[in-house]
Amino acid sequence: MPKTTAKYEFTMVLNTKLGEEGIAALVEKYTQLISDNGSIEKVEEWGKRKLAYEIEDETEGYYVHFVFTAAPAFPAELNRISGITDGVLRYLAVAIAE
Repeated sequence: MPKTTAKYEFTMVLNTKLGEEGIAALVEKYTQLISDNGSIEKVEEWGKRKLAYEIEDETEGYYVHFVFTAAPAFPAELNRISGITDGVLRYLAVAIAE
């Protein structure tokens, strides 16, 4: 019988030009989005870090990492939403092998 949920990691890099309030608002938006579609095990704000290469003329980004369980279709939707959200420089959702 196939599993109805799987465990995932999702890391995103936010534009630091959003400021503290803008970053906090996006983290809250994603926390709510993920918890509405699954269950969050962990949210880690890694903070501002230097990027390995410039992205959209930015040299720094604010990193946020989530670990959650959700239905297998949700990570694709999470990636789609991240791709059209202003202020998200990079993102990646991957399944964790258990």
